Amino acid sequence: MSETPQRTLLLVDGLSMAFRAFFGLPVENFATSTGTPTNAVYGFTTMLATLMKDRQPTHVAVAFDLPGGTFRTERLPTYKGTRDATPPEFEPQVPLIREMLAALGVAAVDKERYEADDLLATYARLGREAGMRVLVVSGDRDTIQLVTEDVTLLYPRKGVSDLIEYTPTSVEERYGVTPGQYPDLAALVGETSDNLPGVPGVGPKTAAKWIGAYGGLTGILDAASDVPGKAGQSLRDHVEQVRLNRELNHLLTDLEVPLGLEQLEYAGADATAIHEMCDALQFRTLRDRLLPFVAGEAAPAETTGEAREIVLDGALEAVTSLTGAVSLHVAGRIGADADAWAVGVSQGEQSWGIDLGALSADDERRLAGWLSDPAVEKTLHAAKDAWHSLASRGLALEGVVGDTQIAAFLVNPDQRGFDLDSVLQRYLGVMPETGASGDQLDLGLGAPPAQVAGERAALTADLAAHLDREVADRGMADLYREMEIPLIRVLAGMEAAGVAVDDAHLARLADEALARAERAADAAYEAIGGDRVNLGSPKQLQEVLFDRLGMPKTRKIKTGYSTDAGSLQDLHAKRPHPFLEALLQHRDATKLAQIIKGLAAEIREDGRIHTTFSQTVAATGRLSSRDPNLQNIPIRTEEGHRIREAFVVGSEFETLVTADYSQIEMRIMAHLSGDDALIDAFRSGEDLHRFVGSRVFGVDPGDVTPAMRSQVKAMSYGLAYGLSSFGLAKQLGLDVGAAQALMDDYFARFGAVRDYLRRAVDQARVDGYTETIFGRRRYIPDLTSTNRQRRDIAERVALNAPIQGSAADLIKRAMLGVDARLRDERLASRQVLQVHDELVVEVAPGERAAVETILREEMGGAADLSVPLDVNVGTGASWRAAGH
Repeated sequence: MSETPQRTLLLVDGLSMAFRAFFGLPVENFATSTGTPTNAVYGFTTMLATLMKDRQPTHVAVAFDLPGGTFRTERLPTYKGTRDATPPEFEPQVPLIREMLAALGVAAVDKERYEADDLLATYARLGREAGMRVLVVSGDRDTIQLVTEDVTLLYPRKGVSDLIEYTPTSVEERYGVTPGQYPDLAALVGETSDNLPGVPGVGPKTAAKWIGAYGGLTGILDAASDVPGKAGQSLRDHVEQVRLNRELNHLLTDLEVPLGLEQLEYAGADATAIHEMCDALQFRTLRDRLLPFVAGEAAPAETTGEAREIVLDGALEAVTSLTGAVSLHVAGRIGADADAWAVGVSQGEQSWGIDLGALSADDERRLAGWLSDPAVEKTLHAAKDAWHSLASRGLALEGVVGDTQIAAFLVNPDQRGFDLDSVLQRYLGVMPETGASGDQLDLGLGAPPAQVAGERAALTADLAAHLDREVADRGMADLYREMEIPLIRVLAGMEAAGVAVDDAHLARLADEALARAERAADAAYEAIGGDRVNLGSPKQLQEVLFDRLGMPKTRKIKTGYSTDAGSLQDLHAKRPHPFLEALLQHRDATKLAQIIKGLAAEIREDGRIHTTFSQTVAATGRLSSRDPNLQNIPIRTEEGHRIREAFVVGSEFETLVTADYSQIEMRIMAHLSGDDALIDAFRSGEDLHRFVGSRVFGVDPGDVTPAMRSQVKAMSYGLAYGLSSFGLAKQLGLDVGAAQALMDDYFARFGAVRDYLRRAVDQARVDGYTETIFGRRRYIPDLTSTNRQRRDIAERVALNAPIQGSAADLIKRAMLGVDARLRDERLASRQVLQVHDELVVEVAPGERAAVETILREEMGGAADLSVPLDVNVGTGASWRAAGH
């Protein structure tokens, strides 16, 4: 008869480990797009997921300290009184951690007047008495006293990922006492983090020696008069402090606990809640680590949904005879060396797989004719990727009417992970046997590519049936069919065309940037007496800035004080210094050199850069750019302008023409708010920010100073992003009162804007979503969240989404209109770039005037707003020269 496996109880000190996660991960690298810090949530959750995967606990609890005092602070008000104030970025993350625990199905426990350590001690006793193996995870050394043969302490050595196992043997080896005697040692030595002073002159070795000699603290105190030397006298002088220390460091093991052991049994995570949390906090990779904890999915079965027979023999004949609607999947590779290996097709209950490598020339011509037939309505996942892979074999893809990747994005743009496997798992609960990775459309592992392509085509059909209903239910069927799907072909054509680049010019720019970085470094060294410190070392920078130069302290981090870009910019504004100025110049030049080198590395053999445009990254609907990212080129700096000089007209073309919208977001604000004053400003053609400044400050437009104009410009745009008076004050260098007064004056003159902003949030709270001018919806469930931090994030999104989303839709409509006109008028000119609100067209000889007319008419007529859409157009041999 087999023995029942021993149950394992995992107990975690919530705040102790959350603090360590907070200081272990740079807060500046972990935040949502709206600025909510998430480093503690991410680090803590990652730590817990690793522990649960490695240790396989049957019961789990995370204990938390509650705000306010405990019986210890009642006994000693100064207990823990010297601890630093909680960082403002940490506190909002605690309720988010508790929400994440709820999504994971992990019990969170707390008890008024008692510490988390007391709960850990009581549960450890209960678990031990129930025959469990107990694991305690805490960064508080007081928990060492809980260690027994059945209770192991996992103590963080560094961050939250490097944990030391403390057993009775390892405790004795480390401290020279048993775990039960550790509180005696701590009472003698003291605990600075708890503000419990020890006996002066008595360290851990002396304390351990006394404990061994006298049998413990009681014996030591009974024989205090006999303890020799200065240390003995020091003990006698501090006996009462030692007794108090021992009283306070004793952990209670007999509390009445809020949940019984049986209520800590782990039953699995909630998939929907995990998706919601990861979406809200914008965790992409962490989601994949958490989903295996969903009840019944700890070891997810590899499945491809309903069993379907994939026909391989005679597949070409069957597929090329199909008409009507089909689902299609291409197995292959994307990127610079794109290729297609197999095509899968599904219609009704039948699915086929075709090995492209096995086709004869005649067979490939037959398939090419079918793929390029617009009458065959095709639905794919990531259709643009398939377009490129097929094009590498000379196969054109036409007739695309659906893309499940885009449909999934429209349904919930705040989610992360829109590859086929992620979307299948999210919406159908299916985990295919083989998966896509990196630049692979499908790896085809363990099965012939044609078999896999057929299976994926069938799954895409199932997915499309589900998502088409979702898109329609959310009122975006027209947006999907008439804007997003037609845009696929336009973007694919732009990616294939690419834009010509002067690589020699880029090389010169990189050399110049590196030379500027070296000069800035030399200036930084000179400013501190010639000491050649490592300008990339936070530790050395801390020593220079805060110790040698006596600069005001920046934000506190685990390793001292922050030296990130934002902190140093703020510091330079408060306390200018030649070293700081040179350091910032060095960083800017180094970053610029990296951008330039990154661009140069992406130039292909045709001398052009082929960026990739994505419709499924920015939740507002804006297009994004990657490989390389052309949106991170500085816009308003001389360096950015010089980089744009490297993007040139191709050898067979005449010029580049650029066109962009003027103040598009403010025009949309005027339209949505209906504010007569703003509308009049745009209709009159006045300088908007000068006009607004004259109203806000009560002066004639000619008397608006540059400083006034800058202030109202920052505020006007900031309002669309939910900018608070605090944020405006920080941005403009004002005090909060002055910033609030500026906002009050603004709203006094532009009351309809204030009313619109309030109405937008209130209506979104009622509807559950925001909507752009063209019907793009963004559902925001957190508007009714009981968590204040998540609700604040949601309110800023509700302000921003209709304005940015409408701007995104406008440029997309313009791109479709420009493309249609170029084709209808049989012009050889082509769109090659879209960055923010700007289009770049490569113009064929003799077509410049026609292209300029098309751009003005199609961009200016992309929407019927209450204000004119002002379009700026310029021409030139380079992107910069064509600027305006």
